[in-house]
Amino acid sequence: MPTIKNGDATIYYEIHGKGFPILTYAPAGLRSSIAVWDGPTVPIHPVREWSANYSVIVMDQRNTGKSHAPITAKDGWQTYISDHVAVLDHAGVKRVHLYGQCIGGDFIFAMLKSQSQRVASAVIAQPSGRIGPMKPGWSASFQEWVKSLGERPDATEANLNAFYRNMYEPDFVYSVDRAFVASCLTPLLLMAGNDDAHPRPVSDEIAKIMPNVEYIPEWKTGAALEAAKPRVRQFLAKHTPR
Repeated sequence: MPTIKNGDATIYYEIHGKGFPILTYAPAGLRSSIAVWDGPTVPIHPVREWSANYSVIVMDQRNTGKSHAPITAKDGWQTYISDHVAVLDHAGVKRVHLYGQCIGGDFIFAMLKSQSQRVASAVIAQPSGRIGPMKPGWSASFQEWVKSLGERPDATEANLNAFYRNMYEPDFVYSVDRAFVASCLTPLLLMAGNDDAHPRPVSDEIAKIMPNVEYIPEWKTGAALEAAKPRVRQFLAKHTPR
């Protein structure tokens, strides 16, 4: 499977199946990687669910899994989006669906802002975000990612603090503001969050202000999950270019 260069970054991705492409973003914050899709926090596994009908693209985000990149104080959402665009370019993808869970929601909104012409539709499961002021210190998820880096000369406290602020100082969905979400016309299927890292009020507000959104408030377990899966398939089929 391909390993590509994007500037100083080395990014690993895989493609499973054939058909219209779906670029996917795994949960787990900055530790978002292909391996996470096989973990216990993933109700919908995109490769298993859709690779019979679509080309499902999975990837390791920079500095997790098989992907590596320098860490600088200027890194932020656009740094990641540059990687995602590079993957699409390398794979020869002109138009794409997007699917993301947790931090994947933030990646998707950033892609919708910078690559709207390229995105046919998006599906977001429990988007991460925040309502209210930023808490002091690093989140537990960020601390776990820092631990995973090991001893690196570029993983200085100054670089990491600046990077953390660039990513998480804004409220709402972190990567874009409310004005953008309210103006975004890309079709979105949104499955709500329900915990501290994926606050229900964030999902509720997205559903309220975004013009072209379908909302599933309950979806993660049992009968609700079994009802959500065909809705996702129907949504993707509806918005797949013919």
